[in-house]
Amino acid sequence: MTLALDIVLSGLVLGGMYALFALGLTLQYGIARIMNLSYGEFLIAAAFGALFLYTGMAVNPIVGMLAVVPAAFGLNWLLYQIVLMPLVKRAKSQGMLEVDSILGTFGILFVIQGVMLVVFGGSLQSYSYLSIPIHILGTTLALNRILALAFALIIAGVLYLFLTRTRYGIAMRAIAVNPVAAQLSGINIRAASALAFAAGGAIVGAGGVLTSMFLTFSAASGVVFTMKALIVVIMGGVGNMMGALVAGLLLGIAETAVARLVDPGLTIAVTYALFLGALLWRPTGLFGRPAR
Repeated sequence: MTLALDIVLSGLVLGGMYALFALGLTLQYGIARIMNLSYGEFLIAAAFGALFLYTGMAVNPIVGMLAVVPAAFGLNWLLYQIVLMPLVKRAKSQGMLEVDSILGTFGILFVIQGVMLVVFGGSLQSYSYLSIPIHILGTTLALNRILALAFALIIAGVLYLFLTRTRYGIAMRAIAVNPVAAQLSGINIRAASALAFAAGGAIVGAGGVLTSMFLTFSAASGVVFTMKALIVVIMGGVGNMMGALVAGLLLGIAETAVARLVDPGLTIAVTYALFLGALLWRPTGLFGRPAR
């Protein structure tokens, strides 16, 4: 019973992080129609930012988010305007934009990764912050993990309220459903897409700071997080926030169970197994709607 509870609690923390990563990518792909393969690199860059602020300037990682998140928002907005906007303008169809964005962000991935390798090196990095054991129903979790999950839920809640209760959020949802109809309704598609892309970058920046509090990372590990975010987005249904949340939690619990009960080296295998199972059983995702 204690082992099962430990797996569930630890899995919820990890799954909560996966869900948070996926929410940012959902904004970028679901609204801006950009398949951002450099997504994980921004997460690692934010983690390094938190590491530098904490070890070099003694800035609490939670406080550090006040600097990292706006910086991530600004960098992603500039990336969209300078690098991706020309691709948007020349794309004759959504399919062409998706292909061009995959190729473009694939190159950006190596640029960002190369800069981080030069600045920080290729070794694994971590720091100790609030690694205090907390006893919950007979099992133990570190305080930093509980704090990370709490902030992930807060960020997800704020995003939900933004998308459902604000004018800009409703406009973004309209673009995700039908960009042509949204444009005919007077919505500025390009401005809203740039905002969505930047907001997705801010979310992954926050995720990078939170993850750095309890996981090791390196300059080359961004690809893994991009892969996990893509799998969660597709499993949950492209553009579906609830789907991303549920798929992220399922993936986190499954990986934790395999790592504790079988072998940690098989976590990647169970990730792909769940992914393939979802594609075979629900090709449009857990909460996606089949095309008519």
